[in-house]
Amino acid sequence: MRTLQLPTGGEMPVIGLGTWRMGEDERSRAAEVKAVREAIALGYRLFDTAEMYGEGGAETVLGQAIGEALRSGDVRREALFVVSKVYPHNASRRGTREACERSLQRLGLETIDLYLLHWRGNHPLHDTVAAMQSLVADGRIAHWGVSNFDTDDMEELMQCVGNGPPCAANQVYLSLGERGPEFSLLPWQCERGIPLMAYSPIDQGALAHDHGLAELARQLGVTAAQLALAAVIARPGVVAIPKAVRSAHLKENLAAAALQLDATTLAELDRLHSLPTRKMPLAMI
Repeated sequence: MRTLQLPTGGEMPVIGLGTWRMGEDERSRAAEVKAVREAIALGYRLFDTAEMYGEGGAETVLGQAIGEALRSGDVRREALFVVSKVYPHNASRRGTREACERSLQRLGLETIDLYLLHWRGNHPLHDTVAAMQSLVADGRIAHWGVSNFDTDDMEELMQCVGNGPPCAANQVYLSLGERGPEFSLLPWQCERGIPLMAYSPIDQGALAHDHGLAELARQLGVTAAQLALAAVIARPGVVAIPKAVRSAHLKENLAAAALQLDATTLAELDRLHSLPTRKMPLAMI
């Protein structure tokens, strides 16, 4: 699979698996673990979670699936790229470290590959950045970043980095239906080599039922969801982390990474879902 280079070294696959809404119901746990195990078997290597998802439940699901896969020899730990996030209210210097340790315990890992501030809260950014950089120095995380940061937030963040490891990624809502970040945020990040992680890249499944997209996808011999995903990762510097549990959707999403969209197709996508012509507030889910 194609990967993106991180500004702090290493690579991240352009398609991963999101775990939002997993871990919320114990009755669904076995099916969710099975879905993650299947994703690993299919070739997924990027997995995104957060302490907020199911109040740690999604991390527990992901950790169980990864642990089983590692013990069975299905995958090596170094082949996986695991992302988690700290709640804003936990993002003080001490609280960030404590939250990270809890996440590591639930995940059953010694290191989180990328640890993000989930969104801005009341704790000063420089305290959160200092905590993140300390976690990198101690080997508890490999890279740090943010989520739901707009351009002005990113500019402020840059003033807090100092001589420590810089921000490695920013995760925001980006899809054909929500293209606001393409006006200023994505170009800003591309100029600095900071990947943008697109969550809800299929608009929580809504784009799979978009009639215009479906007709164009039919002409290309793919599904509307695959075309929507391929369009997102066709943007330079973007990776996508759609959530899926069903086997068919896992396979469908992963196959989207191999789609090559020509200029004519991209122009038609812009006609169906136009680029923003002005700065818009960053959307959040």
